[in-house]
Amino acid sequence: FRFKDSLAAELQSADLVISHAGAGSCLETLEKGKPLIVVINDKLMDNHQLELAKQLHRDGYVLYCNCSTLVETLQWMDLSALKPFPPGQPEKFASFLDKVFGIQ
Repeated sequence: FRFKDSLAAELQSADLVISHAGAGSCLETLEKGKPLIVVINDKLMDNHQLELAKQLHRDGYVLYCNCSTLVETLQWMDLSALKPFPPGQPEKFASFLDKVFGIQ
């Protein structure tokens, strides 16, 4: 997609998502419980996408590749090996902030 305000409908109906490694794209897909292949852009300076993709892969949540290895990844992928992404816990973050700022 070039640009859409929301991909919620597409994500909901997807069996597999192939995306860049932007944090928002990764988290939104994983929170929907969809299997994800992250394609990193290795031409970016300070390649933060690679760092995120590697960590999510190490944790067992995604597969990752670059453009030149996408076809191979699709041929050999084992989506059953991916772990479900745990739900967020915003109340823990709110509690942390309350403690930091002395609000109880």
